[in-house]
Amino acid sequence: MSHLNKESVQSSGLFIWTPEHLKTATAELNGQWIDLEGHNNLQATRIITDTRKIEAGDIYLAIVGEKFDGHCFVAEAIQKGAVAAIVSQHVEGLSAPLLKVKDTRLAFGKIAAYRRQQHPTLKVIALTGSSGKTTVKEMLRQIFMQVEAPEQSTTSKSTTSQSTTLVTRGNLNNDFGVPMMLLELEQQHRYAVLELGANHVGEIAYTATMVKPDVACILNIGTAHLGEFGGRDNIAKTKAEIYQALTDLSTAIVPSDDDYTEQLTAIAKKHTSKVIHYGWQQLESSGCNLPQVYATQVETTALHSHFKLHFAIGVDESVVEVTLPMSGQHNVSNALAAASCAYAAGISPEVIAVGLGQATSSKGRLGRQTLGIHHIIDDTYNANPNSMRAAADVLAVQSGYKILILGDIGELGDAVHDEHNRLGQAIADKAIDMLLCAGEFAKDTVIGAQSRSMQNAYDFTTKAELLIKLQSILAEKNEQKQVCTLLFKGSRSTAMETLIQDLMQNEG
Repeated sequence: MSHLNKESVQSSGLFIWTPEHLKTATAELNGQWIDLEGHNNLQATRIITDTRKIEAGDIYLAIVGEKFDGHCFVAEAIQKGAVAAIVSQHVEGLSAPLLKVKDTRLAFGKIAAYRRQQHPTLKVIALTGSSGKTTVKEMLRQIFMQVEAPEQSTTSKSTTSQSTTLVTRGNLNNDFGVPMMLLELEQQHRYAVLELGANHVGEIAYTATMVKPDVACILNIGTAHLGEFGGRDNIAKTKAEIYQALTDLSTAIVPSDDDYTEQLTAIAKKHTSKVIHYGWQQLESSGCNLPQVYATQVETTALHSHFKLHFAIGVDESVVEVTLPMSGQHNVSNALAAASCAYAAGISPEVIAVGLGQATSSKGRLGRQTLGIHHIIDDTYNANPNSMRAAADVLAVQSGYKILILGDIGELGDAVHDEHNRLGQAIADKAIDMLLCAGEFAKDTVIGAQSRSMQNAYDFTTKAELLIKLQSILAEKNEQKQVCTLLFKGSRSTAMETLIQDLMQNEG
């Protein structure tokens, strides 16, 4: 924005991009300005890749995708008020300067990496894993909020509204989403919790280099995206790329309850000597090699989890009590991961315990609502085999008649039939009264459950068919005045939340 009020922008905490900043950031891609004469005082606070979001004074970055070419919209961006554009090919007839680079998508990453470098005191936590990432992000947000709280009590109201923690929104975790998040960094940010995902080998290595984490954490090696990677060994190698950007000043966080712990530890130690292990489910078999962060006296109820949280790192040893407002043993593991990351970022055990006590589930992740006398648990945000089993564990400790309603798990490749069958077998071994499955692989899950003597297991081709069965069951339970607890879950593509909506509408 050539007309920016620099003092007001700086006081707001926004970063001001100048032509020199952008040229420096894209130097490795031969970034060169075209038609900059007369625009040397150009300034902007936003770099936008979507012309629908362009506002006067922004800089437009023309991304080339599989199905679109952002260069087709450069003129539109300028008409909407963009003061410059970043391109990989020259566009004629424009009244604004262009920064020409070899590849605009790579330029996006270089610009984001440059933005990260402007925050040398920022503590960055990078997370990856097959499940639990969103929950751990929210736990860390709550922990860091406890650090903000004392400071905010002595500041003005306008300052208190600004969070000091940047957290990945939604699924902005790939080679396009991570740069978008980094460009949202502002001066007040002291912490950043960034999720690094992947759908191909090398993607996490790319984003980790961009992010330069102070703390890099792997939550688990599951079977999510199994079909894309061709096996868990490849998933483990890809997730371990998160450690490649570490230095000896950084910390690697490794799960000790995972069957890939040894491999992950070996890779982490190639990049840093600071390695923290966390876990609690294999303490007895660990012998003297206890993880540095672990839980004992774990008790999980329908709504909470209570445990003693131990830190034994170097000469520092401490124990704090934690009451986590989330059910499920998997959430105890998630809490240990969050605690390890926060401790590595310099947060005290006492503050960590308070933050974990404030953590809540986000929409579609074990959210709760009522349907007449019955209870509904909405865990529909997404699913993989591990999180399906964890959800079944949560349902098993609930009260009343317990009904598990599942959609298909996606992205399992050639293992899809076996994984659904094994899931059914695992569910049959839990204290669950009825299993209802809808989808292409519902029959595999039900066959697995029935093979372990679970008779109340039914498969349906569509959700509509399942809904009819579920409504008849609930009508019967209503007559008997028997309370039910229903848990819904499935991969994002199955949109199992629509079943909850249908039930609620019919109730109304």
